[in-house]
Amino acid sequence: MIDEQNKTWSDRSHLLWWPITFTKYRVENQRLYTQTGLLSTHEEECLLYRIMDVSYERTFGNRIFGTGTIRLTTKDALNPVIELKNIADSRRVKDLLSRWIEEERIAKRVVGRDMYGASSHMEEDFTDRDM
Repeated sequence: MIDEQNKTWSDRSHLLWWPITFTKYRVENQRLYTQTGLLSTHEEECLLYRIMDVSYERTFGNRIFGTGTIRLTTKDALNPVIELKNIADSRRVKDLLSRWIEEERIAKRVVGRDMYGASSHMEEDFTDRDM
């Protein structure tokens, strides 16, 4: 379900073309939520402005069943790569996510250089002696 006006979206990972898996994705309140599990559930959250890169992949099987995978590279220390697997209407969702991410970064006045040092793996890779 997509609501462009309120910047909300929700879907679940699809098996073939049926949304019968136990992985759910949603965007609301400027955050991306990923929930997995049936009886015991686990939910992760990522602020949209912390997403640095959005990529999109459709295998031959995805093309047949109308799904695709969206890969998000983030500055989240616990989850640097988030994959939204087998999403319906994935191209449109990717474009919406890209736009919403950019709007959040503009609203929060975050530019690429502000994100360096935001997670522990960046701090380890770059020090003053590297300059």
